[in-house]
Amino acid sequence: MDTFILNWLISVPLFAAPLLIACLGVIVTARAGVLNLGVEGIMALSAAAGVVSVLQGGSLWWALAVAVLCGMLLSAVFGIATVVFKTDQVLSGLIIVAMGEGLSGVLGRGFTHRPITGFESVDFGFLHDLPWVGPIVFGQDILVYVTVLLVALTGYGVHKTFTGLRLRAVGENPSTADTAGVNVTIYRLGAVIIGGALCGFAGAYLSLSAGQVWVEHMVAGRGWIAIALAIFARWMPWRAVVGALIFGGTEAIIPRIQATGADVPVYFLMMLPYLLTLAVLIIPAITSRGSQDDTPAALLTNYLREDRH
Repeated sequence: MDTFILNWLISVPLFAAPLLIACLGVIVTARAGVLNLGVEGIMALSAAAGVVSVLQGGSLWWALAVAVLCGMLLSAVFGIATVVFKTDQVLSGLIIVAMGEGLSGVLGRGFTHRPITGFESVDFGFLHDLPWVGPIVFGQDILVYVTVLLVALTGYGVHKTFTGLRLRAVGENPSTADTAGVNVTIYRLGAVIIGGALCGFAGAYLSLSAGQVWVEHMVAGRGWIAIALAIFARWMPWRAVVGALIFGGTEAIIPRIQATGADVPVYFLMMLPYLLTLAVLIIPAITSRGSQDDTPAALLTNYLREDRH
């Protein structure tokens, strides 16, 4: 039993990291008043781009950069549509999902099921040999530690900097922010692109570290889970860590249970993450009753300067 629990805890960050990174992207975008529902498609395209880059002779870091760039470009399409041309954010996000999935299929054609050597565990020497703490904390790949850094930078940037203050002002009351001299369009478009970069990073993590292979539909709903996780975290980066560990722990335990040969229906196990997603959408609705809502007031609201008053 100890071995089962230890192996499970070691694998949790592997499943939690892509969810957390994508969730950070959703949070940054939402703080500016824009909800990008295209996360699933962005992650799919970036996951394919990362593996294709490696198989074409690029280094892992180059592949990661290409994947992030793909996420930024696809998000820019969404941003131009919603922020510049004021299209409906929900419908535009769904179109981005379809575009990302379609482009990933085209880009990844011929590269499916071809394994790569992805990011490996960092060698911390004797620290890795510490009981329990060693393999769990010091036995992860470098992108897990980069994820921790991204959480800190996102939290600090959004809540502790002047730029973050302006970003949140745009998400709360764009008319007032505009009156104060803040360029609402630039801040919203910038937030969308930065959020897309993070979602692209999350997609690359799936193919370059977690799976080390590209297969179609490998994102498998994680983009939607990341959006639910952002709602659960009430748009706060540090709260997202807790939610990501819960989701990651749930995903990580599924193959462990299957490996034991336990008589549990496989379809029930595969359903667990989505049941949990439904639960985390219900919990904030219950716990936020009678309390201050952390949701940006202008979320999903397109800003027209002509309507300023």
